[in-house]
Amino acid sequence: MSNMTDFDTHLLSKPRRQSWFGRFQIVNLALLTLLAILSRVYLPRLIPSTRFLELPLLLTIYFALTRRSPVAAVLFGMSVGLIEDSLAPYRINPIGMNGLTKTLVAYFAASVSLRFDVENVILRFLLSFLFYFFNTFLYWVMRRALLAQMVPFDPLETVIYGALNAVVAVPLYLMLDRLKLSRG
Repeated sequence: MSNMTDFDTHLLSKPRRQSWFGRFQIVNLALLTLLAILSRVYLPRLIPSTRFLELPLLLTIYFALTRRSPVAAVLFGMSVGLIEDSLAPYRINPIGMNGLTKTLVAYFAASVSLRFDVENVILRFLLSFLFYFFNTFLYWVMRRALLAQMVPFDPLETVIYGALNAVVAVPLYLMLDRLKLSRG
């Protein structure tokens, strides 16, 4: 008299092994993320005109939109933000500031992806712009509220940088779609 349910069968069956290609995609995603974080920290030092470029944020948005899992997106955004904070000088970025903002951006991006078809290029452009603006504004609010730093917020500059990042995001996301990094 065996009363095994589907759940019991699932527990007793062999765990699915991840294919070599799946592991390769995870390694690619990790390397690309590390490269994006390093570019955010060191590229503006080499080429000052690239200080607007927020590749770790764009990668976080892409991962959250394509993975469609708020939990995975939150963990990814938190990791990216904390690693980025740990590489920047403490006097500029206390550890946790980017971690918190990217965590929230990732959560909201994953939540949006559950409701809408985010494969549309125009929607990706708009979401990249909006999430850049949200990330920058939230970072500014946290610096003022948590750190008592009286830093100015320039909405026009944020809109321009948001548009530039959204322009960069469109071909970046198309390239990442071809690599299929998020489905690893």
